[in-house]
Amino acid sequence: MKEIPQLLETWRGLQAAGEDAVLATVVKVEGSSYRNPGARMLIDANGGSVGTISGGCLESHVVKRAWWLTAREPAVVCRYDTSADEDAQWAFGLGCNGVVHVLLERLSAARGAPQLEALALARATMRAAATAVVIATSGCGVRVGERLLLGPDGGRAGALGAGGEGSEGGEAGEVGAFAARVAQDLAAVLREGCGACRRYAVGAGWAEVFLELLPPPLRLVVFGAGHDAVPVVRFAKALGWHVTVADGRAHYARRERFPEADAVLVSEADDPLRGCGVSADAAVVLMTHSLEQDRVLLGRLLRAPPRYLGQLGPRARTERLLAALAEAEPALRKRAELVHAPIGLDIGAENPEEIALAIVGEIRAAFAGRSGAMLRHHAGPIHAREGVGEGGGAGEVGFEHGGAGA
Repeated sequence: MKEIPQLLETWRGLQAAGEDAVLATVVKVEGSSYRNPGARMLIDANGGSVGTISGGCLESHVVKRAWWLTAREPAVVCRYDTSADEDAQWAFGLGCNGVVHVLLERLSAARGAPQLEALALARATMRAAATAVVIATSGCGVRVGERLLLGPDGGRAGALGAGGEGSEGGEAGEVGAFAARVAQDLAAVLREGCGACRRYAVGAGWAEVFLELLPPPLRLVVFGAGHDAVPVVRFAKALGWHVTVADGRAHYARRERFPEADAVLVSEADDPLRGCGVSADAAVVLMTHSLEQDRVLLGRLLRAPPRYLGQLGPRARTERLLAALAEAEPALRKRAELVHAPIGLDIGAENPEEIALAIVGEIRAAFAGRSGAMLRHHAGPIHAREGVGEGGGAGEVGFEHGGAGA
């Protein structure tokens, strides 16, 4: 998400100045919501904020109350319910008709913010991390806000049950067993690439935990540094993607042409993929406008296909390229269907900016497992939701029909 780099940069500045902050995170959604679990907003002591947790409906309410809500407890969950009636929706300005649970955490400049450090690590290493945070409890030695982190290399940080009361003897063992189960599930989240919200039995009580995958930004590699690649890079960076541009022409592959790109490389003739970061989870776009370069690149990419491979140009041109490759190397014939060609969504694009929009839109749809069709023709809910618990519980503040403390 594009706001993550801004949020991390803002936190680094606040931390360097010795200032605390409040981090608001959507941890559970019931019904319809503008943002999914994992959406974040950072709030400074002056009421400034970075990021969003809704479509602009909840932000002002959260900013006004975040600091006093976390004055006594460093972590608290606020429950915004607009599903009851229209008056509740008017109270918050919400039109989503759902329930949104927002975790507020007081961040200390002196102690740091492990949850944000995990986000930064995922971006820096381009490898996913995962975090588990307690969002509701009842009758157990676990507290809201306790967190377990799992890094890209499998390293763990944090603890569950360390701050709870009454965790002696048998209860300590129950809390330890709970922490072990969460750790196993967190490893599965990192392995399978899918988060969840789950409720665990802890002795006679329970704890609800938000298990979140912290993925690296989508990696896009654009081969070709012509004028039509410029808006592709610009749109991709606006979405927070990691973008590399490569071209064999040194006078095109220049940093000043692509100031937003993370890397601009001059391709090597003997190995045009070298140093470009092409991997199985990357998106690759070929827009070299060179038949020979596309032939070489397509052949190499089809031997170890990225998650998305798009070829610019007419259908007949791509079909001739793929046919020639299959004739020379029959094993590539079945992989030809992996190529998105003609590239992009059918939006009637004509100029470079419209074509770039179509390309970036198709990549986003492909990674989301969607067709890219109009939502008016989509049956059922727009956003797929993971299974959630029953809601409510200790450490949760409810805001329904006007809001507590308004």
